[in-house]
Amino acid sequence: MSLDQLVLWRHGETDYNATGRMQGHLDSSLTETGQEQARRAAPAIARFAPDTALSSDLNRARTTAAAFAEVSGASVRLDKRLRETHLGEWQGLSVAEVERGWPGALSTWRADPTWAPPGGESRVEVAERALEVVEELDGRPRGSALLCAHGGLITALTAKLVGLPLDLWPGLGGIGNCHWVVLKRRGGDDGRWRLVAFNAGVEG
Repeated sequence: MSLDQLVLWRHGETDYNATGRMQGHLDSSLTETGQEQARRAAPAIARFAPDTALSSDLNRARTTAAAFAEVSGASVRLDKRLRETHLGEWQGLSVAEVERGWPGALSTWRADPTWAPPGGESRVEVAERALEVVEELDGRPRGSALLCAHGGLITALTAKLVGLPLDLWPGLGGIGNCHWVVLKRRGGDDGRWRLVAFNAGVEG
């Protein structure tokens, strides 16, 4: 049986999120707020009853996924292909610092999923490495999977799975901390994914 449901869950707030700095592959930690977000969201994620759970190996995702494991009793496997977009020379910088150093580049990056920050990777590249994970899961006898990852990866993978043309990728909004996306397979033989929830989260 191939996958029929994917839940893509973003990590909780980090110290970098709280101070408005770009993380990429930098291994930041959850704030107290982020830890509480994970604890509050974990029961809702557990109700999806995923057969398989994977997480980015970066600390902020691992810690978030651990909250799910605690309430569900499920094991979570780490996969570095679920890391956030590598932002190259922008990692650790604020938006204002990036704008000063590379005037106009942020707008280009946001508008063009094939464009990469200097020394980094594009959203298309991020989607391709995440898609490898989904395709491997598709070959196993498991019906539903949870991927605990990062906002940039989640939006890129969502766009890829639902078949959005590249020029429409920027139309997908961001994912809040500890919010999630749900995709389900269409009925019939085409095997296409359908977006059923985007940026969903717990109330309060």
